[in-house]
Amino acid sequence: MISLNNIDLYFGSKPILKDVSFQINKRDRIGLVGNNGAGKTTLLRLILGKQRPDRGSIEKPPDLTTGYLPQQMKHSDKRTLFNEVKTAFDKILQQQKKMRDIDDEINSRNDYGSPEYIKLISKSSQINSHLDMLGIAKIDERIEKTLAGLGFRPEDFSRPTSEFSGGWRMRIELAKILLKYPDIILLDEPTNHLDIESIQWLEEFLADYSGSVIVISHDRTFLDRVTTRTIEISLAKIYDYKAPYSKYRVQREELKAQQLAAYKNQQREIAATERFIERFRYKNTKASQVQSRIKMLEKMEKIEIEEEDISSIRIRFPAAPRSGEVIFDAAGISKSYGSNLVLDDMSLMISKGQRIAFVGRNGEGKTTLSRILVGDLDFDGSLKTGHNVKMGYFAQNQDELLEEDLTVLDTIGRAASGEAGLRIRSILGAFLFREDDIDKKVKVLSGGERSRLALIKLLLQPYNVLILDEPTNHLDMRSKDILKKALDEFSGTLILVSHDREFLSGLVDNVYEFKDHKIIRYLGGIDYFLEKKRMDSLRQLEKKDSKPDKVKTNNVEASGNQSYREKKQFQKKLRKAAKDISICESEIEHLENRIKEITDKFHAPEKLEDSQESKDLYIKYEDLKKSLDKKLLHWEDLHEVLSGLKQSKHYQPS
Repeated sequence: MISLNNIDLYFGSKPILKDVSFQINKRDRIGLVGNNGAGKTTLLRLILGKQRPDRGSIEKPPDLTTGYLPQQMKHSDKRTLFNEVKTAFDKILQQQKKMRDIDDEINSRNDYGSPEYIKLISKSSQINSHLDMLGIAKIDERIEKTLAGLGFRPEDFSRPTSEFSGGWRMRIELAKILLKYPDIILLDEPTNHLDIESIQWLEEFLADYSGSVIVISHDRTFLDRVTTRTIEISLAKIYDYKAPYSKYRVQREELKAQQLAAYKNQQREIAATERFIERFRYKNTKASQVQSRIKMLEKMEKIEIEEEDISSIRIRFPAAPRSGEVIFDAAGISKSYGSNLVLDDMSLMISKGQRIAFVGRNGEGKTTLSRILVGDLDFDGSLKTGHNVKMGYFAQNQDELLEEDLTVLDTIGRAASGEAGLRIRSILGAFLFREDDIDKKVKVLSGGERSRLALIKLLLQPYNVLILDEPTNHLDMRSKDILKKALDEFSGTLILVSHDREFLSGLVDNVYEFKDHKIIRYLGGIDYFLEKKRMDSLRQLEKKDSKPDKVKTNNVEASGNQSYREKKQFQKKLRKAAKDISICESEIEHLENRIKEITDKFHAPEKLEDSQESKDLYIKYEDLKKSLDKKLLHWEDLHEVLSGLKQSKHYQPS
């Protein structure tokens, strides 16, 4: 579908890509990885045509459609949320307007038998069938489902886009891209702006997507669930693996070991050759051999290896004073922003040594409660902070507290003490500050650089309580590993606001879900929480009209007088109902795939042709649609049967 051929790209004299070639195929799921600054975003821009290579070519079909979500972008503020997202269907809506104009002309004429009148009727019918295939009747429904999946509430639909924060406005752009259904979607760190539930929804959407997907992400779990191919950019070259991220890492380590061995062998060969040249440079009898070796060194293609391995870098927290057993005791906490109620009569107690994740949709109050705990916000209710609590807080705007005229090195030098003071440069390198970066003044750093610097400074202070709000947003994979290792060894109390499941996995033992102005506590790690949430969501989808699920107890049992035969007969009916539904769903999927094959052929308005092939496809489309409607009705009937069985006193949920 897209072919990159022998691409070279330089920034000044620095090579970003050297002789890079690869193909992007239909339905590829590619994870694009590499260190910060390796050229991942640049490669996306080359694919999009927003940047040109210094050498080489990029071949792609002329009618290829693309959707691109960058890390930062300008937003339009002219419409409500719903109407802004609806612009994704501009081409279809233009066709609808064209059809209406034709219908208006038809209604204004009375030359019913003329060739012109018949031609207008045919054209209107043709466009109408095409619009029907494109699903114009379900545009509003698709918009609502997509917005709900990305975390928007129905009451948000009529709000102006200017009222949403930057993260939510990025979700608006993502919704528009997904609804356009382009041939290829390119996403640059999409999970930075999504909560856990929205990430799960996006994973499921991309799994069923018929086009190609390229993703840059530091979320390992997201990459593993979405991608099947990994392309790494390293030292201006690419390494292409037919594997998702975790499997790629295993293969990559094996290749790196081979590269290191080859590098060491070459270095020994170079050293031996240079010793020979130096020793015999001025001997006439060896002149030809010396010249031969000089030319050999000049022509030798030097093996490069990646920068030093930072896996051994450890950040040890300075010794902090012991705190009391109770860290926070909050009762009746409420907080509103104007008429917007965020927290309502919330109570919680956090004890010494607990490791807690705050999770939930954006806007549910995670950051608000964090700021209340550290004393940054007024609130209603009571909050008692325990004895000798020394808090460190990392907020998304923490970088604003840095001293503008200090250099990076001086900023960390003032914060570091003990062993950390001897390893400042290594620690800075671990968090992506390298070479000349450490001499930059804070005031010239980018937002991401300032955020990373503030995080390093925080980690070098003697705190016994850490509250970190999205600490991984500006870190690459290796920096996250170092941060996670440091927090894993932290002996104090830890509260993390994060949507990064892999980062939270194994790091927390309590999860507080923020929902509907309240919190729900889960006594377990993030994996346990996600398993519970996914199961709950499925049950709720199946029981749209039923009352909310209650906590399971052991009182849902068959009657003691129920005979074994009756139980067995009931289980047989239950298995048959489930099997019938499964078979029906497979048939529905088959019909939907066949319909999709036809709609793909007619997706572009310019492909409307008054040809026999088009007419045959329209007829086939209508037949398949009728069959699908019948199957959907049958599926509903089967679910009614299953629902009835589940209401039986014999039914025991698994």
